[in-house]
Amino acid sequence: MVYDQNEAIEKASKIKIVILDVHGVLTSGHILYNDEGVKFQTFSHDDGFGANMLMMMGIEVSMITRKSKTVAVRCEEIGVKRFYQAKDKAAKCKEIMEEMGITAEEVCFVGDEIIDMGVMRLVGFAVAPANAVPEVKEISHYVTTRKGGEGVLRELGEFILRAQGKWKPLVDKVGNKGWG
Repeated sequence: MVYDQNEAIEKASKIKIVILDVHGVLTSGHILYNDEGVKFQTFSHDDGFGANMLMMMGIEVSMITRKSKTVAVRCEEIGVKRFYQAKDKAAKCKEIMEEMGITAEEVCFVGDEIIDMGVMRLVGFAVAPANAVPEVKEISHYVTTRKGGEGVLRELGEFILRAQGKWKPLVDKVGNKGWG
């Protein structure tokens, strides 16, 4: 699928919250187990940076997954306050919009699998990682060059901030003072 760059920029310019599926978006989708059966998942440092830069510039970040203690820990670590464990992502997205008093066009959702398509059709800016399934890429307004678990949120964050004219102020602020 080839998306329209100008349309993607226009849609990104309106975003007030980025909602992310987790597995396959913020992780590679691989699950590791040790000999005791303890499950491990890896997250990209780049995505933590992406979440922080969006939040620093006034754009909320949220994660929705079915069930994961690991994701709850990661959200706490990077400062994401809106973490939800839900089976029906579209219903949860509607709740978030109502709670925030925003419209669908002000919401970005990032998904990689067919179970994400319902919520992706609901929002104003649907995004897929490079390794998403073809059906998801087909309905997306933007497909990242990065694969899930490899900095999708970092790339998307920069795209959104550039579209909103907030990239240079972020670079000036963080480049001169750090996160301070």
